[in-house]
Amino acid sequence: MLAPSRRNFLQQLSKLGLGSLFIGASVPAWSRQLEETLSKFRSMDAERLASEEDFWYSIQQAYTVSPAIINLNNGGVSPSPKVVQEAMKRYHDLSNEGPSYFMWRILDQGREPLRANLARLAGCDPEELAIQRNASEALETAIFGIPLRAGDEVVLSKQDYPNMINAWKQREKRDGIKLVWINLELPSEDDNYLTQQYVKAFTNRTRVVHITHIINWNGQILPVRKIADQARSRGIEVLVDGAHSFAHFQFRIDELGADYFGTSLHKWLSACIGTGFLYVRKEKIEKLYPLFGAPAGQETNIRKFENLGTRPFFIEQAIGKAIEFQEMIGAERKEKRLHYLKNYWMERVEKLPGVELGTSLKPGFACAIGLVSVKNRKPAELDQFLFNKYKIHTVGIEWENIKGVRITPHVYTTTRQLDTLVQAITEFAKT
Repeated sequence: MLAPSRRNFLQQLSKLGLGSLFIGASVPAWSRQLEETLSKFRSMDAERLASEEDFWYSIQQAYTVSPAIINLNNGGVSPSPKVVQEAMKRYHDLSNEGPSYFMWRILDQGREPLRANLARLAGCDPEELAIQRNASEALETAIFGIPLRAGDEVVLSKQDYPNMINAWKQREKRDGIKLVWINLELPSEDDNYLTQQYVKAFTNRTRVVHITHIINWNGQILPVRKIADQARSRGIEVLVDGAHSFAHFQFRIDELGADYFGTSLHKWLSACIGTGFLYVRKEKIEKLYPLFGAPAGQETNIRKFENLGTRPFFIEQAIGKAIEFQEMIGAERKEKRLHYLKNYWMERVEKLPGVELGTSLKPGFACAIGLVSVKNRKPAELDQFLFNKYKIHTVGIEWENIKGVRITPHVYTTTRQLDTLVQAITEFAKT
């Protein structure tokens, strides 16, 4: 009889469709290798495992990323592992056998179990989580739905994401609210400084504070709970942009102090493109207007934010496999690996003449996302050099006193690929 730990391990694999790996040749090689690797390393602590390339090479083989480029722009959108792709394709084929039947009567029945699993992973009540298409949809539901009147103030930063800034500007133009801007000097390793920039902007007219959990431009993690505590003690509602934080590093939504939280799942969770969710604190649901009209009787029901109409059920239901893949790796293992990868390349270029880093190397202030620049050179020049010479895909950033090239590895990124990045930056810095 299998020992409990071994049995649990195989059950976890079975969730991913890998439970029969031990059968042999009929199973894909990458699956057999992954099972063997997980078995070998499952007792190793996360800190040590972060640098074990054999383990992470097997994770890489669970993806179908192109060998023709080195993709270091996972901050834009991340690829999905094979099990997620296969689930999406299978559900898509099923939908086309009889769309109105299989979509509404079969696949849509998986929404409540999916909601429960997402809420468990996120750390909130399922009755506070609505499935959305991306962070923009989730956050703009809150931005346009929070009841505000002319003269009410909203505090936000110039380093927030453009879609959110534009949504607030539209609300300002339409409803006469006042936007109060702060301008963060980044990177920072001072939680007190970051917190006080928001607190100093609060007045007796402040109704909402918009906080980006991790700044997408350079990976700065903000002390959301500390800011939220200050805001809520003043009766200010807290909206958190978690587009880059969910499934990236460890936290629970119910510990953030947020009233509203929106995220994408096609970034760090590696779910299919076009997935996300909205969290609304239970007592806030009734007064928050949905973007799409909801039937009468749903005023206090989180599902009122899901009245999109016909949508791609096959994409939505594949989120379940992404959750299972995340849990197979483990949140702590993943966070340690992502932080290790960022520091791996940064520590090798930080002392190069002319090279400047725009992201902290300390845990708690950054994780996977890193920003690099070369003195007297434009970010676009480095971005183009990396791709033209080395086929490294990144993105140049110039936004509100943040300038550089953003580097975002993921769990499938290898240190060998980052060695190529280091070589490329070294060469560029010398020219």
